[in-house]
Formats: sequence, structure tokens, C-alpha cells
Amino acid sequence: MQIPDLINGAFEAFGAFFVFNHCRVLRRDRCVRGVSLASTVSFTVWGLWNLYYYPHLGQLLSFCGSLGIVVANSVYIGMIVYYRRQEQRIT
Repeated sequence: MQIPDLINGAFEAFGAFFVFNHCRVLRRDRCVRGVSLASTVSFTVWGLWNLYYYPHLGQLLSFCGSLGIVVANSVYIGMIVYYRRQEQRIT
């Protein structure tokens, strides 16, 4: 294990934690405001790239953290789409 992989993996894991916090807040509010779907999708695509890239660098911890980011962002995207559709049905 290398220190840069440990640090980067920790940043990725913290990022996943905070994205899951976005999911928690969205579930509580059941309303999407001030969130760009395009930005979230772009960070998810970047995370998917990292799932390919980190193993080539031999960075297992970064890969694991990136996996968390991709899962969290995917859940968040699904929730954004779901709650926007719910809101459109109401109005």
C-alpha cells in the first residue's frame, strides 16, 4: 500500500459518504432544488473511468473509494430523476 493511494482512497470514500448524505437529504425533502443532473452525471462518468484507471495504476484503495462514489452518484441520479417526475405529476 502506498501513501498516495491511501490518501486518494480516503478522499474518494469521504466523497461517497457526502454524496450519500445528499441522498438522505433528498429523501427527506422529496424535492429537487438547485441540483444539476448534468454535473452529477459527469462526476459519475468520471468515477466510472476511475474504476478502469485505478487498477492500472495498482491503486486498490482508490479503486474501492471510486466504487463508492459511483454507487452513491448512481443512487443520487436515480433519486433526482424519480423526484423530478413525482413533482411533474403533481403540477
